[in-house]
Amino acid sequence: MLKPEVLRKKEDFNNLYRRERSVAGKFVVIFYRKNQLPYNRKAFLASKKVGKSVQRNRARRLMKESFRQLENQILPGWDLIFIARHTILDSKCADVKKSMEAAMKKAGIMK
Repeated sequence: MLKPEVLRKKEDFNNLYRRERSVAGKFVVIFYRKNQLPYNRKAFLASKKVGKSVQRNRARRLMKESFRQLENQILPGWDLIFIARHTILDSKCADVKKSMEAAMKKAGIMK
């Protein structure tokens, strides 16, 4: 069974990119939009500009863990796409968490 809180459909991604509501942090770029649902939907992306598969997977793991720690502070009802920047490779989880937290506060999606 698929998790409902994960963005999967191409139309959802296109809607988020088209709306052009984004915030950039040192390690992460966040695209966001209201979704009219009682829960958040999210996706974690790392392009080939970040590095080879091992580095991309590490970048996604860092973003997922940072989001997990911040999840209870985020207001419900948002579609979120987190895109890793190439600067994330040499960072620690705490640094990524601070960057994500600052970007989400700037976007106004945190309590």
